[in-house]
Amino acid sequence: MAALVLLVEAVGIVVLNGIMATFVDAQQMSLDGLDPDVMVTATWGLGIGTGLLLALAAVLLLVVAIRDRAPGRLTRILLIGLAVVHGVLGALTVGLVGWNAFAFMMVVLGLLVAALIVYGEERAADEPAEPTEPTEPAAGGAASPA
Repeated sequence: MAALVLLVEAVGIVVLNGIMATFVDAQQMSLDGLDPDVMVTATWGLGIGTGLLLALAAVLLLVVAIRDRAPGRLTRILLIGLAVVHGVLGALTVGLVGWNAFAFMMVVLGLLVAALIVYGEERAADEPAEPTEPTEPAAGGAASPA
């Protein structure tokens, strides 16, 4: 489910940045004397780059789901980074866009966190889940009554 939502979000980000680039190009907007063509190129680049990052995360989540194993270190780093970004953007969208956008960002955040928590840490096959022998108290501990 998280992979599907990330793929939809990736397409949405690219489309949204394309619309913004079209407006900047049509109106020849400039920010503090920057060349409008550079701003159009940068907007497209940001949209495509972000879309590719979200699509990569979706593909990695699909691989994790198909293999039914915990995500690797790089996948975890990517998912944690995306979760943090979605949390911050969710807080910003309340005032700028509205509660519906906030709800969407929180759903994506929840799916990312769930993907990280559900699989947890991967244990080796020979490592027991719980200790088999009770632990001994330390030698310098309190004396037991005789």
